[in-house]
Amino acid sequence: MRERLRSRFRVGMLACGLALLSGCSNHFGPGIAGLAASDGWQPLPIGSWVLNDGLAVEAMSFCPRATCAQQGFAALLTLEGREAEALERQLAGDPARLAREFSKPAAAPATKAKTKPAPRPKTMTTVERFTESDAGGLLIEISADATGKRAATAILFARQDGRLVVALAVASEADRARSQAIATWRSR
Repeated sequence: MRERLRSRFRVGMLACGLALLSGCSNHFGPGIAGLAASDGWQPLPIGSWVLNDGLAVEAMSFCPRATCAQQGFAALLTLEGREAEALERQLAGDPARLAREFSKPAAAPATKAKTKPAPRPKTMTTVERFTESDAGGLLIEISADATGKRAATAILFARQDGRLVVALAVASEADRARSQAIATWRSR
């Protein structure tokens, strides 16, 4: 009798686990065609995200340090309405102004004790325009003077069927970020 209960309990737990796993299976995005899983790229779960009206995530992929020589992140987004118009204005704006905006440090949280803030590391930010087929693009590079660390973000954007489509990629090297953004753009 006791063996039957144990067996039923194990079968019940297995069924419950499988039900939970199958419920999560639709939450992962389709991945990005040009950034293959065989190269270490992993689609991120986007199915259950709650986003602002007018913003949709079509695909997101991440290449973690454990499986990639160079970490990376790529995403394909669509925007509609005011959010699309505002972002399009920002992306089409003056590159020098964009570089200044990217260089601004995040606001420090307010603290009660008045202490002298730590000196901020000196960085250099450059913004360069490029194009890919039917899309405008920006390549933003940030480098730290003292450490030599670098990061780059490449963004491609264009209107398609009344929506603003944005492909972006973040990598440690500018050429890599640009090629990953192009692969993301081509996968739409």
